[in-house]
Amino acid sequence: MIASSKIAGSGSFAEQAKRIAASEHLYRLALSLELVETMSALLLGFALYVTLRPVNELVARLAMFFRMAESIAGAVGMMFAFARLRLYLDGTESVVGFTLGAGNASYNISALFFGVGSILFFYVFSRSTIIPKMLSIFGIISSLIVPVICFGDLIFPEYAAKLQYGWAPMALAEVVTGIWLMVAPRIGHDENHG
Repeated sequence: MIASSKIAGSGSFAEQAKRIAASEHLYRLALSLELVETMSALLLGFALYVTLRPVNELVARLAMFFRMAESIAGAVGMMFAFARLRLYLDGTESVVGFTLGAGNASYNISALFFGVGSILFFYVFSRSTIIPKMLSIFGIISSLIVPVICFGDLIFPEYAAKLQYGWAPMALAEVVTGIWLMVAPRIGHDENHG
C-alpha cells in the first residue's frame, strides 16, 4: 500500500486520478507486488508450521490457519485496490471512497489475523530451541502490539498515521527471526563440517 499511495499522493480526486493515470503501469506494478507479498504469507505460514510442528503441532497448525486467513483477507483488500484503480481511470469519484474504506478495513482485518498467527508462532518458538528465548519473547510482545494497532486504526482512524509506528517492533522481530533461521542452522552446519 505504501508504493501505490505514494503514486496517488494527496489532494483532490481529480489530482490523484491524474497522477495514477500518468503512472498507471507503475501503479499496477506496485499493486501486483503487494499481491505477491500477500500471497507469500501463505508460504511463510506453511514453512513456519512445518518448522514448528514437531514442537507443538496443534498450536502451529492454528497459527498457520490464522496466517492463511491473513492472506485471504489481504487478497480481498487487493481486489478492492485493483477495483479502485479502475475507478480512478474511469473518473468515478463516488465509489472510490467506498473502496478506500473497504481496502483499509480488509488491511486491518488481515493484519489482525497476522498478529494472532504471529503470537502463536512465537509462542511455539518460545517452547523450542530453534531461536533464542529472548527473541521469541520479543516476537510475542511485538505480535501483541499488532492487534492494538489494527483495532486502534479501525476505531480511531484519525490516529492511523501515528499508530503505524507501532509496526517497528514487529518488523524488527520478523527480520531478526528470518535472519536467525537462515544463518543459525548454517553456522551449526559449518562448525560440524569445519
